[in-house]
Amino acid sequence: MENKNPSPFAFGRRNYQIMLVGLLVMAIGFIIMALDAEPYGYGFLGLTLGPIILVIGFLIQFFAILAKPRKNV
Repeated sequence: MENKNPSPFAFGRRNYQIMLVGLLVMAIGFIIMALDAEPYGYGFLGLTLGPIILVIGFLIQFFAILAKPRKNV
């Protein structure tokens, strides 16, 4: 059977929710890096914790793009 009413969106609702979580995690990573009190961000927050949180956010985004949308039966 053909899908007579295709969705105008590229991804499903679940994918967009995961993407939103990924964006929030990435924003938290940037905020953590900005909170570093050391000059030029050379402290623990700017060089270690913030980038780790950012990588986690990018991995969440990658998963959100590759996750198959659920089929409504």
